[in-house]
Amino acid sequence: MGFDWIRYLHLLAAAVWTGGLVVLAFTVTALRRAGADRPALQAAARMFSRLSWTAMAVSVTTGIVQLLRFGPGATNLRTEVGQAVFIKLLLVGTAAALALGHQLTAATTSARTRGIFQGLILIVSLGIFAAAVNI
Repeated sequence: MGFDWIRYLHLLAAAVWTGGLVVLAFTVTALRRAGADRPALQAAARMFSRLSWTAMAVSVTTGIVQLLRFGPGATNLRTEVGQAVFIKLLLVGTAAALALGHQLTAATTSARTRGIFQGLILIVSLGIFAAAVNI
């Protein structure tokens, strides 16, 4: 049993992050088509933001705990696992940077630019899942 709960929490947080991105994308599209005004869209984005940053923090924290548990072998770039972990960490950093950039510029950018940010964040998040499958 040991660290199973940490892995569970890690996967749950990652699922909330990525699943939330998919749900948000479809929700915003539906709200726009229904004629929702910008404040309604912003309220949905703010609520998701709180949940997603929490999920990312839990995922990063539990990921670090798992790395420490596995020791240097998990970060040895000469192994397939080490390479997968490295790629996953690069993608997590990229997703976090994109999410932060999106959040900081959302008030001043066009709907198209915000959509591009969201699409990139989703693609990178799916890449994180793909890298995780190889670990």
